[in-house]
Amino acid sequence: MSEYVLAIDQGTTSTRAIVFNRDYRNCGSGQQEFPQHFPRSGWVEHDAEDLWRTAVETSRLAMSSAGVSACEIAAIGITNQRETVVMWDRRTGRPIHKAIVWQDRRTAEHCARIRADGTEQDIGRKTGLLLDPYFSATKIAWLLDNVAGAREAARAGHLAFGTVDSWLVYKLTGGRRHVIDVTNASRTMLCNIETAEWDDSLLALFNVPKAILPEIVGNTGDFGETGEALFGGRIPIRGIAGDQQAAMIGQACFEPGMVKSTYGTGCFALLNTGAERVTSQHRLLTTIAYKIDGQMHYALEGSIFIAGAAVQWLRDGLGIIDRADRSGPLAAAADAGQIVYLVPAFTGLGAPWWDPDARGALYGLTRNTGPAELAKAALESVCFQTRDLLRAMRKDWPRADETFLRVDGGMAASDWMMQRLADIVGVPVDRPVVHETTALGAAWLAGHGAQVWPDMQGFSQSWKRDHRFVARMDEGERQQLVLGWRAAVRSTLDFSGKQP
Repeated sequence: MSEYVLAIDQGTTSTRAIVFNRDYRNCGSGQQEFPQHFPRSGWVEHDAEDLWRTAVETSRLAMSSAGVSACEIAAIGITNQRETVVMWDRRTGRPIHKAIVWQDRRTAEHCARIRADGTEQDIGRKTGLLLDPYFSATKIAWLLDNVAGAREAARAGHLAFGTVDSWLVYKLTGGRRHVIDVTNASRTMLCNIETAEWDDSLLALFNVPKAILPEIVGNTGDFGETGEALFGGRIPIRGIAGDQQAAMIGQACFEPGMVKSTYGTGCFALLNTGAERVTSQHRLLTTIAYKIDGQMHYALEGSIFIAGAAVQWLRDGLGIIDRADRSGPLAAAADAGQIVYLVPAFTGLGAPWWDPDARGALYGLTRNTGPAELAKAALESVCFQTRDLLRAMRKDWPRADETFLRVDGGMAASDWMMQRLADIVGVPVDRPVVHETTALGAAWLAGHGAQVWPDMQGFSQSWKRDHRFVARMDEGERQQLVLGWRAAVRSTLDFSGKQP
């Protein structure tokens, strides 16, 4: 049997597909950006057809680039932006509305009403999540309540809900499979993460009919096969995971205590806590890390809404760079005497504050502040937020490994950014040889599910470090910068009526 695996990595701003061989080498890839839709302030949408179209087109590009045909692909693995909600009509296979993206804040008032009813603690106990528009449940309810005829169609059994993995599997299999993996299910706020099943009381609370929900499955298994016409032959789908869990798997963070941090549109740090469900006292999330070979592992997660999106703002909003990879060199040219802080709360603040009403702010501006200082502030904001996440994790679970941090994502390619991250967090930062760890995690799940790639131990032994960034900053300077950051966050939260 062939040992090539195709990974589909459907992200927030682009879709990428990569063909990996058994040596985890990228043999061919394709990537396409797709439009973002912002119909109102705080609203973020995608056209689900764009997600599907780019998944197919990038897969074809990857296979063509690798010079392989469908019969040479052992399996497909899928990883995706989590929490984003797609709802479609089973009769036509077409979405009834644009997908509501994880960043979307339109349901903040709905969350506030539920919070006022005193049920937030029960939600957290069952789901490990905080009551927030970030998660899928209130997005689903919004679609049912605001799309004409949606509730009636749902009651008649005509509608299907899914996160992006569900949507892609449904389309790839020609509507034969309607599934969601445990990691994506754990982000809906409708799944009891102890049992990995839909919770009837949560469905009633959010007024979501069970009939529209997909079947919850593990991260490896038989999830159907693609239609023959898509790629010139049928290819089995054998692995699925949400993007952050896929990155944790791709970084081989299988041992309790290991931490990875991914820098994409947002930043997400996950701490593997093994079979132990750890309840955070610092507003982190408890989530399912993976369920592989029947074994469930959990993680503590810190979510930062704006990371690479801050660089996109520099490029698309301010026009001070023309390519994202120019942000590091520009930041390196900043005036060392200016200390400028960006609190990038463009769509609220994530962990450990969770304030959906916060909005971005700049502090420390002078007449001499220019593009270089803004670029530096944008990149440093991600470093400071990472430090806050790691600090909260260690308070919640002292067994967290403090000896290194494994990093990945687009921003990890910047040496300046990674060195600054090491300086500010005060922990060695390890960047792997394989940068596409999210796609690699999905690929390993599929390869393992198809029984053509090694087990966890074998995969872990293959992990290789590209570079270790060690802190060079004096502790006194670090503490001074951190105090300034905390003051900036406090001022931002004060403006929105919250306290850190």
